[in-house]
Amino acid sequence: MRVIFIRHGRTQSNVGHLLDTGFPGAPLDETGEAQAAGLPGRLAGEPVEVVLTSDITRARQTAEPLAKARGVPLVIDPGVREIYAGDWDMDADWEPYQRIIASWVTDPTGSLPGGEDGVGFLHRFDAALAELADYDCVAVVSHGGALHTWLTIRAHMAVDITQTPLKNTDIVIVEGSAPTWRVLNWAGREL
Repeated sequence: MRVIFIRHGRTQSNVGHLLDTGFPGAPLDETGEAQAAGLPGRLAGEPVEVVLTSDITRARQTAEPLAKARGVPLVIDPGVREIYAGDWDMDADWEPYQRIIASWVTDPTGSLPGGEDGVGFLHRFDAALAELADYDCVAVVSHGGALHTWLTIRAHMAVDITQTPLKNTDIVIVEGSAPTWRVLNWAGREL
């Protein structure tokens, strides 16, 4: 299975450096809308059969132009939502949040105050992908923290979320199936 992970387009929360992890979340801003509109062209060479998206507004708005341009199903699933920051949602200080989710690489039982733990996050994200296992090529629109964490743990991609950010509408291409995933391309860089 080929999975094309896409971080959602830009929002005003991104511009303000706010930890916007809750539902429904901020909508795309004008730049984010343009980024979403450009995805079909950027992925013209990929045989996308279905688009899976988080139900958070900005992800859904990013996914819609791709699904429409390809004429493929758009599957909306909260399983690929951002990792909820709980008590820290909408904070400008990301360090405590990033520190805890980074710790899930070695111990996924740790939890965010008022938020979720790594075990629950991995279970919901894995389950959403498993629902589409019959497809050969899936595009998944999700969120920066969720993508970094899942890719680090499941694809054994040793990335430091603070040093290798995924910018809005950056793309990561992965192949394989559970439990063996391999990252082929990280934001335009072949691996």
